[in-house]
Amino acid sequence: MKIVRELFWMFLGMLILSSTAWSQDIGRWEIGLSYGWTFSDGVSGETAVLAPDGNIYDRIDPKDSSSWGFTGEYFITPTYEVGFLFNRQKSTLELGGTNTRAIGDMNVDNYDGTFSFNMGSVESPMRPFFMFGLGATHYGSVDFTFNGVPHTIDGNTKASVTLGGGVKFYPARNFGVRLQGRITPTYINTDEDGWWCDPFWGCYTVGNVQYSNQFDFSGGVIIRF
Repeated sequence: MKIVRELFWMFLGMLILSSTAWSQDIGRWEIGLSYGWTFSDGVSGETAVLAPDGNIYDRIDPKDSSSWGFTGEYFITPTYEVGFLFNRQKSTLELGGTNTRAIGDMNVDNYDGTFSFNMGSVESPMRPFFMFGLGATHYGSVDFTFNGVPHTIDGNTKASVTLGGGVKFYPARNFGVRLQGRITPTYINTDEDGWWCDPFWGCYTVGNVQYSNQFDFSGGVIIRF
């Protein structure tokens, strides 16, 4: 424990010392707006369903579509940022199988607390970066009509992580352009996949963990203050 405490205080000291290297006329806050395209996949069902239209469906997916978002980040040192990310994909919920059938429009929203690592100095006109986030993905409600009767599929919120990276260009001291790619896997459920047996631990059920993934590519503007 003593070594852990020493490493903690050493790391804290490095953060404090590195923060003194910050240029006084460049702000610590970065606010960004972005627009892009998101490739999405959903999950498969345990069994296929024969629908009234004669097709067999065994998947449900958000459709690939455009997305927009914003970020708010604060430089705790010239290299590291902490912040918040919101992103909304304007999508459509689809059934998949022997046919693809649209059910209705839906929003897929990401809410993440983020931690970013920026390469280069704070004065650099170009800074590659990597980011990691923890948060939640909210799947909005879906309104649709079946046989002339309106129905609603309720929305749901699931835990998720997000990983990404890209590059920031600063043509001016307090204004920049941000290009990034990001993947967001969201845990949906675990299906029982059968039994596994070994001579030491006996037999137990194993599961097939299902994630809904979003692959987002975007560009936008950032303001430093």
